Amino acid sequence: MTKGLPGLRGVDHIGITAPEFEAAAEFLENVLGLEPFCEHGPFGSTENNFMHDMLNVHPRAMIRKVRHYRCGHGPNIELFEYTAPDQRQVMPKNSDWGGPHITLYVDDFDAAIVHLRAHGVRLMPGGGGPEIEDGPEAGLRSWYFLTPWDLQMELISYPRGKGYESITDKRLWDPRSPGR
Repeated sequence: MTKGLPGLRGVDHIGITAPEFEAAAEFLENVLGLEPFCEHGPFGSTENNFMHDMLNVHPRAMIRKVRHYRCGHGPNIELFEYTAPDQRQVMPKNSDWGGPHITLYVDDFDAAIVHLRAHGVRLMPGGGGPEIEDGPEAGLRSWYFLTPWDLQMELISYPRGKGYESITDKRLWDPRSPGR
């Protein structure tokens, strides 16, 4: 048996579910600048277990709407509006099992923070400090923020690279040169 997924090229998309679809779409499009691409839905079943068998959700879950977004040069984002009899309506924290966060790379960190503040985005109080000085993340700046529906996101920038690059020829995917 071989190690690793044959033919793996990268992350295609990240799916997120929001409680108020249009408000989430407004944030993704007008605050973050994601490009809406296509939309479909609704789908689900009142007669079979398709939703459970396909998506591991309640058999009577319904996807009201799905919109796909182009997100710069990275993975696409897929926004969902679901209803389900057993739907949990609280966002998991980063420390919860499966707790998500989406990180967006920006070229101008300070301008991005000014932009988020101008739009009233809730920035976590402990972010935005100087570049990390030591270790594999040296050169990185980071600031976490919350979407209007409390999904945790992060801005990062490392225009001169990261510290790990000085100790190995291996490289993580880098939005500064996405073809590498």
